[in-house]
Amino acid sequence: MSQLTAEDEAQLQTLLKQLLRSISDKISGAPSPECAEEILLHLEETDRNFHNYEFVRYLRQHVESSLGTVVEDEIQNLTRGGQHAVGSEQDTLTHAVTQRTRDSSQYHQMIQTLKNTMMVVVESLINKFEEEQLRKEEMHRELDRCQSNSQYADNCSDSDSSFNQSYAFIRQEQLQVLAEKLDSSKPKEVRRETLQALCCAPPSDVLSCESWGTLRRNLCAALTEPDLSENVLQFFAKCFSSSPLNVTREIYSSLAKSVESAFLSQRSSFSTGSATVDINSPQISRLLKQIRLLNDFQKEVTTFWIRHPEKYMEEIIESTFSLLSFHHEQSSAGAEKTLEPVHLLSLLDIKATWFNKWMHGYYSRTVVLRLLEKKYKNLIVAALQQCLLYSEACERSTSEAADSHVEEPRDLGLPQQSVYTRKELEYSFFVHSLCVLGKLIVYTNGRKLFPIKLRKHRDPVTLTDLIVTLINIMYRHPRPLNSDASLTGSLSPSCLVTEVLWMLCERTECAADCLYQTPVIETLLAPVVALLSGQQTSLRSPAATQILIADVLARIANTDRGLALFLYEKNVVVAHSERTFAAHIIVQFTLRLLNNALPSLSGSDASHALCGAFIFVCRQMYNTCEGLQVLQAYGLHKAIAAAWTKTSSQSERIPTPVSGASTDTSFQETSNMVAWEETLLGSLLNFAATPKGLLLLHQTGAINDCVSYMFSRFTKKLQVSRCEKFGYGVMVTQVAATAPGVAALHSSGFVRSLVVELWSALECGSDDFRVVRPRPTPMEPIDRRCLKSFLSLVNLLSSSSSVWELLCRQSLPNKSDYTLREMPTSIPDLIDRLIAVNSDAKIHSLFHYEQSHTFGLRLLNVLCCCLDSFLLLESQYNICAMLLQSQRENIADQDTAEGPIIIDSLSVERNHVLVRVNVVGGPSERRLPSRALEEGEHPYPWPMFLSYPPPPCYVLNLQDLQNNTQECEISAFLASAKEPKREESWLEVCRRHFCRDILSRSNSLTGKVLADLLEKVVAHLSNSASDCFFSPAQYKAEEKNVKNVVLSSVEQLGINTCFRYGCYLQILQEDSLSDLELLIKHLKTFLSTQRVNTSSALASQQDGYPGHDWLASTVFLIMAGNMERSLHLLLNLSSQLSSAFIWPARTHASVHFPQQVAESGISPVYWCTAHYVEMLLKAEVPLVHSAFRMSGFTPSQMCLHWLTQCFWNYLDWTEICQYICTCVVMGPDYQVYLCVALFKHLQPEILERTQSQELQVFLKEEPIAGFKFSNYLEFMMGLERSYRKIVLTDMDNIRNPQE
Repeated sequence: MSQLTAEDEAQLQTLLKQLLRSISDKISGAPSPECAEEILLHLEETDRNFHNYEFVRYLRQHVESSLGTVVEDEIQNLTRGGQHAVGSEQDTLTHAVTQRTRDSSQYHQMIQTLKNTMMVVVESLINKFEEEQLRKEEMHRELDRCQSNSQYADNCSDSDSSFNQSYAFIRQEQLQVLAEKLDSSKPKEVRRETLQALCCAPPSDVLSCESWGTLRRNLCAALTEPDLSENVLQFFAKCFSSSPLNVTREIYSSLAKSVESAFLSQRSSFSTGSATVDINSPQISRLLKQIRLLNDFQKEVTTFWIRHPEKYMEEIIESTFSLLSFHHEQSSAGAEKTLEPVHLLSLLDIKATWFNKWMHGYYSRTVVLRLLEKKYKNLIVAALQQCLLYSEACERSTSEAADSHVEEPRDLGLPQQSVYTRKELEYSFFVHSLCVLGKLIVYTNGRKLFPIKLRKHRDPVTLTDLIVTLINIMYRHPRPLNSDASLTGSLSPSCLVTEVLWMLCERTECAADCLYQTPVIETLLAPVVALLSGQQTSLRSPAATQILIADVLARIANTDRGLALFLYEKNVVVAHSERTFAAHIIVQFTLRLLNNALPSLSGSDASHALCGAFIFVCRQMYNTCEGLQVLQAYGLHKAIAAAWTKTSSQSERIPTPVSGASTDTSFQETSNMVAWEETLLGSLLNFAATPKGLLLLHQTGAINDCVSYMFSRFTKKLQVSRCEKFGYGVMVTQVAATAPGVAALHSSGFVRSLVVELWSALECGSDDFRVVRPRPTPMEPIDRRCLKSFLSLVNLLSSSSSVWELLCRQSLPNKSDYTLREMPTSIPDLIDRLIAVNSDAKIHSLFHYEQSHTFGLRLLNVLCCCLDSFLLLESQYNICAMLLQSQRENIADQDTAEGPIIIDSLSVERNHVLVRVNVVGGPSERRLPSRALEEGEHPYPWPMFLSYPPPPCYVLNLQDLQNNTQECEISAFLASAKEPKREESWLEVCRRHFCRDILSRSNSLTGKVLADLLEKVVAHLSNSASDCFFSPAQYKAEEKNVKNVVLSSVEQLGINTCFRYGCYLQILQEDSLSDLELLIKHLKTFLSTQRVNTSSALASQQDGYPGHDWLASTVFLIMAGNMERSLHLLLNLSSQLSSAFIWPARTHASVHFPQQVAESGISPVYWCTAHYVEMLLKAEVPLVHSAFRMSGFTPSQMCLHWLTQCFWNYLDWTEICQYICTCVVMGPDYQVYLCVALFKHLQPEILERTQSQELQVFLKEEPIAGFKFSNYLEFMMGLERSYRKIVLTDMDNIRNPQE
């Protein structure tokens, strides 16, 4: 086995060569042969792939085959008879076997054989290496001889042979001789040899020689000769690739002039429809090669011409324009159509890539546009003329049935095509012209070239005329339904025009000039209007054409300006020359498609694709507040829901494929049905983008299916749509603001997925590797990896409705033992593991206790900013007692009940939460402790406490609110018994005095004045039947029965909170607590008669209003604790429209709403007030609106938060009182204007916090500092003048929100 055959030697030789190549980097880096030998000796230690090399594997196999029997025999000998008992301090069994094997004769024979064989192999390799080196040297010598003799076999003008340069120097005298030999008087053979010699010379030497001018003229002359043009182009190509622009511009200009002269002298023409151009003919082939070289240089020169003076670039551009425009002038008078340079250029670069590159950079674009305007406008004229001619040909073909002249030509990019007809050349010119014009009108100065005067056209062609022409071309050549819309390489007219229109839609100014014009919108909607009116259209393929129309309309509607154009401008002519809004036409057409009321567009696949396309247009409108305002009356949500219900029932009836039967048809049918069903679900889901749209979605009954569909796409990280820039974040936040929405999120698995994802990021890490190698200690309270999950949780739990839905009657597990692999899957589980960490078992179950518990306390702090959420958490889980106990356990000396608390991140967080939930007040009324340590001797100056009340340093000194002696107009007016003038009502006069006082004497509006104002205004309104929105309250209850009413723990905690605040404001006395309890009991009894009997399974609909009645408590404080006045005022207020918005408990499950709306638990504060806040924000404070969109948060959630708790903890008491009075006196729509004013006030902070991803937390945790009604009342009055008609009208319709 140890003998090696000739085959073994050959194999070893191959394997050794492979090994040396694999380790060549290591060997070549060695400074000496000794070091290289050392590297080889230690290769096994340094190379992890050592045992994978084939050479090593071969040696191992050879050793095993040679010594295997020897090793086995030795093992048997040593283990026989107990001889294996070798002493521990001497050799082991392995060592003994190894030693005996190395001493064997077989081992010595194997080693000797390997040595001999390897010597032969190495010697053979060395010999082969020397032979290869000799062969290479001979080859180089031969190559040098070939180059010196100028023997070139490559004859392609644009091949890469130009880079195979000889670097031999050439003298000026030699170049002078070469220039003389190139003279046209010399024999052709001499000139050819001279050109070959030039191709071998360095271009830098040639171009810098004194005789370069003569050379250039002779080279251009040689270009016209068929036998020499190839060599000239070869030399030019070499110069283009290796010479500076100051030289190559001369070559380029000369080449362009030569091509121009060739066209002028030859005047190739094709006057009949049967004429063709063969690109393989010598004449055309030579021109094509020259133009191709020009075109290649045009596309490459943009990468470096900015480094050179502008005059060089201008010379290149002007040479190009001169070439492309020369023949237009020459052939304009003749009837015969002449072959022009632009025809061949369009064949080589049909989509005008060169022009796109020239227009891309500002440096070159300014020169291009200047030259087009000053000298070469005829280029644009020719391109525009070609587009119009093609459009006219299309119109003729439509009127004359099928005419082959306008049929789309075969693919011009096929390599086997060598003959082009006149129609194909004209079509390629049209495509080139379209691409040039499309790029030109993108820029402002390009659009300034219009209008353009054309031959045979009476009026100049405007920019609008061009767009209308392009749309008409698209109508006559629609893309087939089964084609790929994303195919950018298609040269069909519809695809090309659609690409241009898409490009225009993406640029605001460009779209405004080109698309947002009445004739353009009319042209786009003309087929739609015709079909709606029952007329026949002249479209070749109506369904495909309408899909193209819908695509463009959707992109227009996706912009603010385009949306306003559709919604508010009457730019479409319908019957009897009457104009209407484009949005109405689009939604009417969509409804007809959904109801299959257009027979000409029937056919399931086509109709579904077309219907989906127009629904998508409507979707761009109704997913905005202003768009939904216009489309709501059409009931589009009902039509889409009905179509979805029908489709889902049909998909359930599709039979299961049977084995052996043909499944292609059934599979295709199922796929189409599923796709259509998903289209409808996605369209329904987009109603949830606005507060009112979410209510409409809930009324369809499809909210659970839509949220499940959203969750399936959300987990796959799919885009909302091709027009949506952001993901599902905003939509999830919008849905989570309501009880049915968060219930749908929970049932879909979204909440579970969010909790698991958070836990994985917080505790588990992305993989097991991080458990082995610990992560670095985070420097921030919430690690950046967990920030996204934290913000998602804040968005989910922002609304008290969502907190109640997910936590009401949900107890915490509080297990005695937790395994390390046990993950929370719900919000109660998360609270149990991260917030209520009150046992050793919970502490030990966390890998990162301090970081995870800090995360939980931060989340708890945000939750407690919503007072109703805090009340629920406190009533169910005793949050405050748990936090105080944790503080006690953090005392330095555990033997004492009192003592200093150890300052760490957790105790600081707990202290902040305890102060926040116990001290009530606005920005000037309470002080929240910082959560950051300070430098100096006292790093944390805020006192910690172990029992309530907290230290007085957290309460600011109160200003005297009750004893302001300044007289105010409204007080004098209320005290006066005089009746106002007849032309002015009492309420109007009251409003005028109230506004004056706020603007000039806001400090004089004390509690007593505002209490009198509220009482008088509400009494005045309730005494007028026309001013009563709801039926007047008929409430009579005996005090004995009322006292027996049981208040929930949440209500009792809310009463205690209000009492503490009233005592701080010095409004309430010690005995006021019982009066406040009695008032809440009265109102609970009264409001229970105003609610429907619901069968809803929502937790928030089970036991009355979910939360505390903050308006009742506010009124009680305004009335200085007078229970009778407060009750009387609230009962009178219950009949007013304003009560539906400032008093959320009043409209909860109200009998005044439709049953479905009442059972939804969605407050009109959300689907009306917050809806219009978002709408007005977009128009009045657009930067804030955009900031919310970017953050994934919604203004509606913040409005719902503020308004539900009457701005407690966000505004000072004075501003809260003025808010209540303003909404009652000025009208409920001022609630909308106030929220817009607040966002305007917060705009600088909102923009800053959006950048740092802190917007949600900032708006939740921070009070609205510095806001004064007096500073923003005029702004709110301006909003009233602009929007009252819309806002107040919709508020009047809350009893039937679908109308």
